[in-house]
Amino acid sequence: MKKDRDCRIIRLGDRILRILDAEAEKVLVIDCVKMGMPKWISLSEIEDGVEIPGEEFMGEMERDIPEGMSASARQTMHERFTVISGILPCVGDKKQRSLRIADAAEKYKVSQNTVKNYLGLYLAYQDISVLAPREKQEQRELTQDEKNMRWALNKFYYTREKQSLSTVYTLMLKERYCDRNGKLKDRYPSIHQLRYFYKKTKKLQTYYISRNGLKDYQRNHRPLLGDGVQEFCSVGAGMLDGTVCDIYLVDDAGHLVGRPILLACVDAYTSFCYGYSLLWEGGVYSLRNLMLNVAADKKEWCRRFGILIEREQWDCDCLPGLMLTDMGTEYTSENFGQITELGVTIQNLPAYRPELKGQVEKFFDLIQSEYKKHLKGRGVIEPDYRERGAHDYRKDACLTMRDFETVILRCILYYNSQRILENFPYTEEMLQEGVKPFASSVFGWGKHKEGANLIPVSREELIQTLLPRTTGRFMRSGLKVKGMRYHAGGYTERYLKGGEAVVAYNPEDVSHVWLLEDGAYQRFDLIESRFCGKNIAEVEKLKADCNEMIKDASAGNLQAKIDLAMHIQNIAGNAVHTGDTKIKNIRKTRQREQRKRHVDFMKEGAGNER
Repeated sequence: MKKDRDCRIIRLGDRILRILDAEAEKVLVIDCVKMGMPKWISLSEIEDGVEIPGEEFMGEMERDIPEGMSASARQTMHERFTVISGILPCVGDKKQRSLRIADAAEKYKVSQNTVKNYLGLYLAYQDISVLAPREKQEQRELTQDEKNMRWALNKFYYTREKQSLSTVYTLMLKERYCDRNGKLKDRYPSIHQLRYFYKKTKKLQTYYISRNGLKDYQRNHRPLLGDGVQEFCSVGAGMLDGTVCDIYLVDDAGHLVGRPILLACVDAYTSFCYGYSLLWEGGVYSLRNLMLNVAADKKEWCRRFGILIEREQWDCDCLPGLMLTDMGTEYTSENFGQITELGVTIQNLPAYRPELKGQVEKFFDLIQSEYKKHLKGRGVIEPDYRERGAHDYRKDACLTMRDFETVILRCILYYNSQRILENFPYTEEMLQEGVKPFASSVFGWGKHKEGANLIPVSREELIQTLLPRTTGRFMRSGLKVKGMRYHAGGYTERYLKGGEAVVAYNPEDVSHVWLLEDGAYQRFDLIESRFCGKNIAEVEKLKADCNEMIKDASAGNLQAKIDLAMHIQNIAGNAVHTGDTKIKNIRKTRQREQRKRHVDFMKEGAGNER
């Protein structure tokens, strides 16, 4: 062999050596099979070796050099080469090599064996690609025991019964590893194998959904990856939601009533509170009350509670053009959907996604945290109220609904006009115009800018739009709605022609209904005065009572008809019927009979007095 031919590959018996360097009568070689560290040997030791080409070497080693690799694999490859790059210049100096291996291990936070493995691989193959991580092998086929364990986990573990692994193991042996007589076979997997297979194949999403249900997963375990509704960068997107307040209230007489329900509409961009609703009941009625408060004059509204404010503290009497709601039944109802007739767009967010309406969720947190710390011992609920032996906070209740609503108003005023928006993305324009870091100030500035989506609406128009609707029918007797008759001037032809119509009604007072045609409302007045001033429930009760009264009397009425028929038949049976009635001189006969039946009432009256 010639000394100047290095980096050759030599087969020497069962060893494959790569020559890395040559010096006088020595060569630096690395054993490509054992993959140890390079060492110097004499030329005489490899004289009997046979040189092999690189292709044969790669076939012998059964290792493919990856060509097309992913970005992450390429990154890992270069990171590993960086670890050994400082060692390559002194790879033939054993002492210096050892020092640099130790330094590289400490610098890159890996073990010295890892550095040696990287170095050995690179020196043996002389290709940086060999340092790339190997692609994962295709998943092997499951054994029969593993198939049985997968079946048992799906059948008994990932279910609402929430069986333990120990129970699943017992049931698996019973179903798959017993003979016809129920006796356990000689060969069966251990419970440790089942536990290992479970841990290796476990998916937390499957675990939570199968054992606790989809709703529980979405509410309590789903990854919260939403960024909120940050795409709304202008005033006019209102988030709607409600909560049960953490306080017990009493009536004016001091009797416990319960916990009120608070609804709110909060601007997605500025977190400004458009309006609120505080009632004992939820649903569409509370939502209607919220919309009326949003469009109300807030200065006049606060004055009702003895609170005097400046208009800029809560300057809002318009509806947001976009309303973001969850999938609550009141928000998806047809009744609330009617508000779109005013130009409002309703967007229903997915259920159990509170991060998508973070502004209104934060509103409730801030409002409740403000009043709770000042109302302790006055009906406020503490976190332990559901625990056994906890204090009964109902006994502390002392505030009425009006007292509490005044508190809520004060909290909202602070929230809107005095709470500092620390993380709001203020623009240069806002800073130049001196916008203060309060929700009311930012809202007041933004509502006059391009892109603001606010809809002015009158109270009457809003009320009429949110009224529930039904189908009425024109008849000769008037416009019939829910069994009651209504009238209005100028509809004679409609009464005569008949036909159906869309009618809005007030469930609280049936005295009037409104015919809806071409977007206009025409009022009709109640004809039947007995229903005047009553609500739907009272009308239904009155009708039900009447029907019950008639039903109770129907049995007696039937008996009376039978009795009447019997009396008439008896009278008719006693009359003499000759079969030849005389019909001549009818007028004289009639006059004679009139004289017989004629009575002097004065004479009859005087005779009775005596």
